[in-house]
Amino acid sequence: MKLPRLFLSLCVCACILPAPALAAPKKLSFIPLWSPQAQFAGYYVALEKGFYRSKGLEVEILKGGPERPADVLLKEGKADIGTLWLSEAIKERSQGVRLVNVAQMVQRSALMLVAKKSSGIRKLQDLDGKKVALWESFQLQPLALFRKYHLHVNVIPQAHSINLFLRGGADAASAMIYNEYHTILNSGLNPEELTTFFFYDYGLNFPEDGLYMLEKNYNRDPAAAAAFVKATVEGWKYAFGHQDETINIVLRRMADAHLPANRMHQKWMLEKMQGLIFPGGAGARGGELKRADYERVASELAAAGGWKSVDFNAFYRDCVTK
Repeated sequence: MKLPRLFLSLCVCACILPAPALAAPKKLSFIPLWSPQAQFAGYYVALEKGFYRSKGLEVEILKGGPERPADVLLKEGKADIGTLWLSEAIKERSQGVRLVNVAQMVQRSALMLVAKKSSGIRKLQDLDGKKVALWESFQLQPLALFRKYHLHVNVIPQAHSINLFLRGGADAASAMIYNEYHTILNSGLNPEELTTFFFYDYGLNFPEDGLYMLEKNYNRDPAAAAAFVKATVEGWKYAFGHQDETINIVLRRMADAHLPANRMHQKWMLEKMQGLIFPGGAGARGGELKRADYERVASELAAAGGWKSVDFNAFYRDCVTK
C-alpha cells in the first residue's frame, strides 16, 4: 500500500527533531554540624544511592567539624543548607541571622547526663552539690533542669573528651546517647554501674539536628529545599533498613577525611539515631518541627536571658509535606 507523501514527510521530520533537553540538576551544598560519622549517615546514603539526583539535585556534602562551623558557613554563603541544634538556630535568628528551619530531623534529644553510682548519684536530687561537667555551647538544657528541680551544682567545663569524668574529676558529665555514652561503656564501665538522666524524661526535649537555610536562599528556590528534605528522609530510611551497607559508606567518608574509625562505634551510633529521628517507628513521616518543641526551647532561651522569641511561622518552613 502506498502511504501519502505528506505522512511520510511528517515521519521523517519527527525522526530528525532533537529530543527535548533535560533540565540541569540544581546544585546545593550541605554542611553537617560535625566531622563525618554515622550521625549524618542519611545524607551520605542519599547522595551515594542517587536519591538527591533522582529529585533533580546535584548535592555536594562539605566536610564539617570544629574548624568549619556550620553556622558560620551558612552565614557566609559558603553552604546552602546545614545542620544546627534548634537552640543554637533560635539564638542566631534572635541575633539577626535570618535562618529558617526546613526540617527537624532529630525529634528526640540525644543529650543526657551520666553519673557513676559509686559517687552516690542514683536519682536526680543526688546531683545537688555535685560537680557536673557541661559543654560550654550546650548548657541550656542542663541549666534548665537544675532550675526546674532547684538543684545547686558545681558546673565545670567539659572538653570534647570524656576523660575528666572517667578519671573522677567530675561526678556527672554531659553525653550524647549515640556517642560519648558508648565511649564510657567501652572504657570498661557497665550500664549497671551508671545512672543516666535523659532530658526528654524531665519535660525538656530540645531536639538537636535540624536542617537550616538562610531565608533569602530558601525563598529563591523553595522547591529545591523541599526536594533535599524528601531525599534526605529517604536516605535515612534506607540507612536504617540497610545498616551494614550504610556503615561501609560512613567508614569510607571517615577514611576520606583521614579520621580514625571504629565500626562497632559507628554501628551503635546509627542504631541510636534511628530512635532519635523516628521515635514513632520506621513508618513515621519524619522531619517535622513540632510547635511544642519550638516553643519549649524558645521559652527556656528567654528564661536564660537575652534571647528574643521568634514567631514559629516565620522560623519554620514545612518542606516535609510540600
